[in-house]
Amino acid sequence: MKAYHSVENWLSWMDDVSDKDYVIIDCFLRDELYSGIRSFFLSKLPNFKEAGIGTDIDNQIDNTIRGDFTYWLDRKRDEQLQPFWSVVDEILHMFNRYCFLSLSGYEFHLAHYPSGGHYDKHLDQFENRNNRMISVVIYLNEGWQKGDGGELEIFEKDGSSFLVEPVAGRCVMFKSAEVPHAVLQSHKSRFSLTGWLLYQPSVLGQFFG
Repeated sequence: MKAYHSVENWLSWMDDVSDKDYVIIDCFLRDELYSGIRSFFLSKLPNFKEAGIGTDIDNQIDNTIRGDFTYWLDRKRDEQLQPFWSVVDEILHMFNRYCFLSLSGYEFHLAHYPSGGHYDKHLDQFENRNNRMISVVIYLNEGWQKGDGGELEIFEKDGSSFLVEPVAGRCVMFKSAEVPHAVLQSHKSRFSLTGWLLYQPSVLGQFFG
């Protein structure tokens, strides 16, 4: 595997995840890959669907809890993102190698929070489906400024919380079942690429929240 990031970087990031349950990485993607992903995102906006909460059996739309639109990615269909899928392979490999997680799959979607969109405090886990181990969020918001909203609020174990600004190229990775978080109300369109590393492969991601 040709590494996208150095082993030294990964060791530092894995230490953060082990110690704090999360890591925040700026400039995670090089300019060419970032631009390719953002262009793909914009081209697929007409195909986004309103996101629900819960699994396929209990999935429902509730704008008081969640107000984003998503486009679920498929590695075979979305061949334009092949460089990104190679990075996903590396992320999976590094978590398995240095955190001993035995991850064996993943699912990713593009997420658009329009003005007014938000997502209440939650965990990235389901009661009847608990194989999401690591959450990965990569922001695609060019020119984001304070006041634009859409910050990620991460809640610490001591009850405190802090905000992560969704600036372009920033990546946040955290333990899906251990880190409560919320997306604050956005005051302009907010773009991200969001996914989960899985203990076991899931069925198609679009059937889930």
